[in-house]
Amino acid sequence: MRVFSALLIGLIFGAGIAVSGMINPAKIFNFFDIAGTWDPSLAFVMGGALVVTFIGYRLVWRRQRPVFDSQFHLPTRKDLDPALIGGAALFGIGWGIAGFCPGGAIPALGLGEAQAFIFVAAMLAGLWGMRLLRSLKG
Repeated sequence: MRVFSALLIGLIFGAGIAVSGMINPAKIFNFFDIAGTWDPSLAFVMGGALVVTFIGYRLVWRRQRPVFDSQFHLPTRKDLDPALIGGAALFGIGWGIAGFCPGGAIPALGLGEAQAFIFVAAMLAGLWGMRLLRSLKG
């Protein structure tokens, strides 16, 4: 049931990304082009996501435990280490260059666009490379 619920949530998220047009890199590029063909729709999508998340967290925290687990698993670290800052910077740079983030690229694979496949391959290579570096670091 846990895997099914994760799949269902992922499908709903992907459908929302697709319906909002955020699988189209041009929408992202136009959002960042403030002096040119600025398109504020990404800000509205993000704002809507924040409202849903705010409400969702208020409902979830009323529960003693998650529906499909025995306890909540919350991060314990609160510091900003170089890996977090570097990863966030790489995410933002990659998003600005490619027009994709993981949340938009996965649903975009369904369109069969080469750009989406190249982005996802590069993303997976980056994940693999980081794991390799961390294992070598010890």
